[in-house]
Order: sequence, then C-alpha cells, then structure tokens
Amino acid sequence: MKIESLTRIDLNLLVILQVLLEEQSVTRAAHRLNVSQSALSKSLARLRSSLNDPLFSRTAYGLKPTAHALQIKQQLPNLLQHIYQLTQAPSFEPKTSNRRFSISMLESAYAALLPSYIGPVLQQAPNICLDTLSWSKNSIQELQQGSIDFGITALELSDDGTLNLDKLADDIDYSLLLNDQHVCLVNDRHPVLADVEKNVWSMESYLAHNHLQVRCEGKEWWELDYFLASQNKQRNIICTLPDFYGAASVCAHSDLIFTLPSSFVSHAQKLYPLKEISLPIDFSRIAYVLLWHQRNNEEPGHKWLRDMICKSINKHN
Repeated sequence: MKIESLTRIDLNLLVILQVLLEEQSVTRAAHRLNVSQSALSKSLARLRSSLNDPLFSRTAYGLKPTAHALQIKQQLPNLLQHIYQLTQAPSFEPKTSNRRFSISMLESAYAALLPSYIGPVLQQAPNICLDTLSWSKNSIQELQQGSIDFGITALELSDDGTLNLDKLADDIDYSLLLNDQHVCLVNDRHPVLADVEKNVWSMESYLAHNHLQVRCEGKEWWELDYFLASQNKQRNIICTLPDFYGAASVCAHSDLIFTLPSSFVSHAQKLYPLKEISLPIDFSRIAYVLLWHQRNNEEPGHKWLRDMICKSINKHN
C-alpha cells in the first residue's frame, strides 16, 4: 500500500458513506448529519468520483446500494471504529465518565441477571448511561457493526459442559455468566401435579397438554421445539407472548404449561402461585453469556464494564 495515496480520500466522506449505508435515504442522512440535502448530494458525488462507483441507485423506497457499496458496508464499520478509538485517550475513569453503553439482552435475562450488576456498576460510575435493548436476530450483526456494545444471550451446553458456539461469529468474544436449565411452571391446581406426585410425569404427559410460549428473536419456536421435531414430536402451543412476565400471568390463570429457564422461576413465583416441575425431556442445559466484538478487547471503558458485569453476576450467583 502506498500510504500517500490515501491523501486523496477525505475521512469525512467515509463517515457520510456509513450514514448513507445505514439510512439509505439522502433526506434522513442529511438530517442525522445536520447538513443540507444539497451539501450531502455534493458529498455523495465526491464519493462516487473517489471510489469510481455509483454506490447507490434511486428507487421508490430510497437508495439501493450497489454491489461495491455492499462490500464496503461489511468493512467500513470496523474501520471507523478503529479510527474512532485511535482518537480517544486510552483511559477510563468510572467516577467521572459520562459514556453511553448499549446492551442487547435476551428477555429472560432481564430479571435473572440485570439486578446483579446494575447497582454495582452505577455505584462506581454514577454518570454513565446504560441503554438496554431487546435481543433480536440482528444483534450479532449489530455487535459486528458497532451499533451496540454488548449482548447477553443464551447458548446451549453440551453434555461435557462446553458451549455450543455455532451461533457466534468468529470476531465475537464471550464470557460465561450463568448456567441454567429448562423447567416447567404450572398453576397450583394443574392436573399434571398429580402425575408428578405419582411419579408418572413423562414426555408423553408433557406433550398431551397445551402450552404457552414466549417469542424469542421473533420466533415462536425455541430450540426445544426443534429438538422435539427431530423426533417427530411437537408441543401444542396455543398461546404465544412477547415477554416472560406476561407469560407467567397467563400460566397462573390457565392450565397451560410454561417452559422456561429456571433462573426466572423465583421472579414469577413472587407474583403468582405457580408450581415448578421438571422438564421430563432429556434436553441440553443452557448458559447465559456476555458477548462483545474483539475490537473492544482492550478498550478501557468496555473492559471495565464487562469485568464489572461478570464479577457482579458471579458474586451474586
């Protein structure tokens, strides 16, 4: 690489290109960058000239990136993140910092994990902001792009206790937070309690009843359902909900079986007279993990916060 050839590239243009790729609209990008549409159009013209590519075509739905623009989109967020970090002082003072961190979190982890670390974190860093977002199918990509700082989700544990990392990208690092397993909740008058008492609680009995389910990543099926489908079996899920507290309420007021991570059980039982029973299926355990992108491994603020989260949860559990 001839380093002097980079002088013809204006760094501001790369920032503008990133915003255009995210917004795919000149109007929205101009508003976000606080510039006029005319000025942004001129910058886009310079980008097209510098990169020798049209970059976008106009459609009725906004700007459509070219193949070359999509290729740039895969690399540009990391490049800008590295440049941003180069401009930052390599230090972090929790007591005086007003940094904003974002965490995309699996819904069941809110009650199970957030109370363990939120107090200690804000006690040491009273002026930081923590934006907690719902975990979604796009969260891994958002970690890679730098849109969010951390993720907390659940991964399967194999029989030997190792994590199944198939869902993680190669550039995502992780730290184990809490091991867990699936159990069932029923109301205190549910007929399956008699099966449990007689020691005849089985997969057949489990599948013979109706179930409720919390949607995860917008999906109505969990890994358990795919596991059952591999054996040509299926639960009769007649009610799906967006959150665990709502599901606990429905469980308390119906004869539906609620299958969930055991770490949420105590929170549900504080609100409703629910009984915990075992999941009568030989199904893999799970573990909650903290995720972040490798580019932030040595960034002081990120390192401090993830250490605080991990230590607080480990101490609490």
